[in-house]
Amino acid sequence: MKLRHKISLAGALCALLLPATAAQADTVSPKTYNVWQWNVAGHTIHDGRTDTGIVTAAAGSIVYRAADFASFNELCEGQYAALVQELRERGWPQDEANFARFAPSRPAGNPSVCQGGAFGNAIFSKRPLGGADRITLPDDGSAEKRNMLCAALADGSRTRFCTTHITTSQDFNVAQLEAVRQQLETYHAAGDMVLTAGDFNAQPNYGRLNSFYAASLNTPNNPNNTGQYRELDDNDADNCPGYGEWTVDGSGATPPCGTHSKIDMIFVRESALAGPYSADSLAISTTCTNVPGGACSDHRILTGTVTVQ
Repeated sequence: MKLRHKISLAGALCALLLPATAAQADTVSPKTYNVWQWNVAGHTIHDGRTDTGIVTAAAGSIVYRAADFASFNELCEGQYAALVQELRERGWPQDEANFARFAPSRPAGNPSVCQGGAFGNAIFSKRPLGGADRITLPDDGSAEKRNMLCAALADGSRTRFCTTHITTSQDFNVAQLEAVRQQLETYHAAGDMVLTAGDFNAQPNYGRLNSFYAASLNTPNNPNNTGQYRELDDNDADNCPGYGEWTVDGSGATPPCGTHSKIDMIFVRESALAGPYSADSLAISTTCTNVPGGACSDHRILTGTVTVQ
């Protein structure tokens, strides 16, 4: 009787332990994420409107590309609200009440910006999100108070998604980039795996990004790196290796491969990589209405896929 009791007790303990062990293994197993980034020029091109086709174009691309995370820069708050509704109607989020965050860089109240609405950055996640961090970056003295917006997945995986839009002012561009990098280091030290997308207003070969790109990336198009991160388009053998495909027509110095400029990026810490990664910039949609030339933005959408752990 005592032997049977011990066997039963051992079996019961195994039954209790197995689910926890499985859950733990699932938490640390590699995950593949599709990341989507777009500076939509929501005010300068669309004047804050939601009826130009920009909302439909963005939501359609997010769904078609099976994005897990989506990042927006230069988005008006009214457009953000319309995107929330559009993505709900398309059945994209797992939890339609908890999948989007917005961080204004210009507050509501100025009728000459976004038709009086707020203007800033936004993130969207197919999976439910936890609380958001809205980090103000060093002030460049302009009316736009640049920020970094981050939120972790609510599943306990320590996966965090961020976006930022860095100033064009060269002196403050350097300071804001460093503030973003320091924040990424803080998250890493706390045990988070962070994917960061945005408009950095700096090209990959600029010296100010050497502290971002990992030292293992050393090409004629992007040398002298000392950082810890890889950009999801930095290994493209066909499009300016180490630099990647262009995302905007004209910005700063002449790019190393004679193309237009790349300033929109998706970064991941090199030590988090657990498989292949890649990215692609998409031709600018010309389906929008009542905007110059029908172009929905002056930036290309950047999409990337990465396996991390």
